[in-house]
Amino acid sequence: MPAAQSVPRPGLDRRRLLGALAGLPLLGGGLPALAGCSPEEAAVDDGPVELSVFWWGGDRRAAATEQALRLYSQQNPRVSFRVTWQGLSGYYDRLATQATGGNPPDLFQIDDTLLAEYAGRDILLDLSPYATDGRIDLREVPAQLARYGQVDERTVGVAAAQTSAALVFNRALLRRLGQPEPRTGMSWKEYVAWAARVTRASGNRVAGTMDASGDYRALWLWLRGQGSEMYRGRQLGFSSAELLDWFEFWEVARFGRATPSAALVEQADSGELARQLVVTGHTAASFAWSHQLPELQRLTDDELAAVAFPGTPAAQWPRASMYWAGFQGTRHPEVVANVIDFLTTNVAAGRLLGVERGLNASKQVRSFVAGELTDRSEKRMAALGAELDGLAGPSPAPPPKGHAKVRTLLIDAAESIRGKRSGARTATSRFMAQANAALAS
Repeated sequence: MPAAQSVPRPGLDRRRLLGALAGLPLLGGGLPALAGCSPEEAAVDDGPVELSVFWWGGDRRAAATEQALRLYSQQNPRVSFRVTWQGLSGYYDRLATQATGGNPPDLFQIDDTLLAEYAGRDILLDLSPYATDGRIDLREVPAQLARYGQVDERTVGVAAAQTSAALVFNRALLRRLGQPEPRTGMSWKEYVAWAARVTRASGNRVAGTMDASGDYRALWLWLRGQGSEMYRGRQLGFSSAELLDWFEFWEVARFGRATPSAALVEQADSGELARQLVVTGHTAASFAWSHQLPELQRLTDDELAAVAFPGTPAAQWPRASMYWAGFQGTRHPEVVANVIDFLTTNVAAGRLLGVERGLNASKQVRSFVAGELTDRSEKRMAALGAELDGLAGPSPAPPPKGHAKVRTLLIDAAESIRGKRSGARTATSRFMAQANAALAS
C-alpha cells in the first residue's frame, strides 16, 4: 500500500520510469550469506559494501532514517550507505532518472500504488527466500500486514510501518460549535448527516466534511462494508451499479451542504497535506492516513483528533503505509535483506524511526516505541491503530497493475460530476470502461 501521502496523483513520468526500469540489466553475483549471523550482523563477506538508499519524506523522516542506518553501520562496520531522499512529489520521476543513469538504488521506499506493477516487471528483489528462512524475521509482523507485501505469493516488499485510513477532525472547532465528535463505527449515512449538521451550526462558513467521492480509500472501504472489493485479481471487484450508488450518495451529501464547493475539494484532491481542508479551515473533517495525523496537527493551531473511516471497522485491514523493497539487480541482495530485517525488527532502530512512517511493523518493536510516545497526536495515532487491530478484517492482495491509473480515473470522474461536466451515470460508464482497460493493459 502506496503511499504515501494523502491520495496523491501518480507522477506524469510513471510510464517513463517503468520503461526505464524494465530495461535495466540485472547485476549478477550477490554476496553469500554468513551462517549463524544474528539479526544485528550483516550477511556480507570481508569486503566493504556500500548500499544506495532512496525514500520520500520530510526532514523528520530523513533524520530518523539516517540515524537508524548509522546504527546499522556501527554494528556492521563494513556496510555504509549512500542516501538520497526528497518529497513525494517527483519521487518516482527521480527514481526513473537514477535508473536511466545506470545508478538505481539498492534499497528504496515504495507504496502499494506501484508494488504489483513493479513486481510484475521483475524490478523488485524477491524477498521470499529471506522471509522463509528467517533472515527477514516476520514472526512479529501481523500476518495480514505481511501478506500485504506479497504479490503472486512472493514477498516483494516489507512494511516500513502500518497505517490505517483515518477520519481526521477539528476537535477545537466542534467544541466551539457545540457539536459532537464523529466516532468509529458510524455508518456513512450517519456520518454525512452529522456533517450537514456541523455545516448548519457554523452558519455555512465551514463544511462538515471533505467530499470523498474521488477518494479510492473511501470507496474501497465502502465496498468492503457491503461485501464487495475494489479488485478481484486483475479486474475491478465491483459493478457499475455499486459505483453509481457511491457517486449518487455524495451528490445527496452535496445537496445537503455536508461538503464544500467543488473548487475547494479539487484543491484538496492534490494530496498535499497543507491543502487538506481540515487544516485550511474549510471543513471540520477530512480523510487521511492515520500516520499523517502528527503532520496535519503541525499545520494548524486547532486541536485535531482521529477516528476510523465511516462504516464498519471490519472493512479496514492492516495496511503498509509504505514498503522497503530492493532492486532485483542489486549486487548485494543478502545485505539488502539484512538491512530490511534490521529496520523491521531491531528495537533500537525502531526507537530512532519512531512513528513518522506509522506504527512499527513489528508488534514487539511497536510496544516499546508506543510506550515512549509523548507527543499527543502521535499517541492518538497509536491508540487508533491499537483500536483497529482488534476490529479490522482480512487483508486483500495489494492493488494490481494499473491501480495508479484507476485512482486517477476515479478522481477525474468525481470531479466531472462535482463540476457538472457530466452526470453520475455518464461518469460511471466512462470510468468502468477506462478502468477495465487500464487493468487489462
